[in-house]
Amino acid sequence: MNTLSGAYNYLVSDKPSEEPSSTPEIPDDVWDKFARDTERDIRASAQKEPSARAREVTERLKKAEQPEGWRTGPAWQEMNGSARRRRRLWAVLGVPLAVAVAVVAMRPSLLPGDPFGANHTDSASPLAPETAAPTAAPSTVDPQIPTLDRPFAGSPALNWADGAAGIILPKATAVGTFSKDRVELALQQTKILLVASNLDPKTIGGARPSAALAVLDPKQPKVLADLKASLALPTKANDPTLLFSRFDPKDVRLVGKVVKTRGRITFAKDSSGGVTVHADYTFVYPLVRTDGSTEVARTIVRRVIDTEILDPAHYVVTPGLLTLTLNNADFGNSACDVYDGYLHPQFDSDATSSPTGATPSGPTTDPYDRSKDISKDQGTCGTVSRT
Repeated sequence: MNTLSGAYNYLVSDKPSEEPSSTPEIPDDVWDKFARDTERDIRASAQKEPSARAREVTERLKKAEQPEGWRTGPAWQEMNGSARRRRRLWAVLGVPLAVAVAVVAMRPSLLPGDPFGANHTDSASPLAPETAAPTAAPSTVDPQIPTLDRPFAGSPALNWADGAAGIILPKATAVGTFSKDRVELALQQTKILLVASNLDPKTIGGARPSAALAVLDPKQPKVLADLKASLALPTKANDPTLLFSRFDPKDVRLVGKVVKTRGRITFAKDSSGGVTVHADYTFVYPLVRTDGSTEVARTIVRRVIDTEILDPAHYVVTPGLLTLTLNNADFGNSACDVYDGYLHPQFDSDATSSPTGATPSGPTTDPYDRSKDISKDQGTCGTVSRT
């Protein structure tokens, strides 16, 4: 069982070639008051509101005049391809809610059990954060069989960051007509989207990704409608795994609490006069069957997304929420041509049983290689060289 390969593109227009910012993460002191205020509201179970600065930013944006002839933001465009999913060939290759999530993204320890992975035993010297596109795939790792105690053994992801700690935001700056605060808010909301879509234990376990949906602008035509429809009734043309990392809880579960993460976020002024936030991340999920087996398999998901800030003076938008303009996905080790709304990892022991899904026919690729364009080889379901 391999999967179909490709990418969803919701492009508004061609993006300029200027270099985006890649400065360090926003300092903790910038967010301390935001975190304290919101944590207090969460713990008190009172009505939750954004921080004072977030309210100020929103109010400033709401005051923008809306001239005659203003138009809606970009629609959920036709895809330029289908999402790529690759796996090993059996035996051959061996809002209030958004604000709460914002605090969790900055302070994962607020959640019981630290689901984004501060505590685990399978550790190695961490890599420095990724600040530019790699020039080659990670080095070959000594082959080791992953276990329940060491689920990342034999994987290049062993020394990647744990969960949300790997999503480091660049320092915000003013861009065009958009203030530093507005760009900062867009960066933070993009991190919320990544965390809620790919790292939230409930999302991984197949639950509705409510926190991710909450940061997307309902005024962007078709976006939320299509995503909600895909969750309710997944199809080949409308597959929720193209944005959300979901596994069928009846079949598999995450080993431990750690998902390994590597990538980068940048931002730049775009040709429409707005600001595009570009995120390129790979997530590595160690999984085990729910039937009592101790065999561990890994699924590797790479996502490239663009979110955009649009000028409310020219577009119908909701201040403070995200417009999603690009969404590409590539999956390593998931069954081909299965469209039930979940990713389906393949285990080594599957070589002795009947396969699920279609036989892979595409090229062999390295799912850990972040130096190549995710959009190549669209429409194929191939195999992976390692997991």
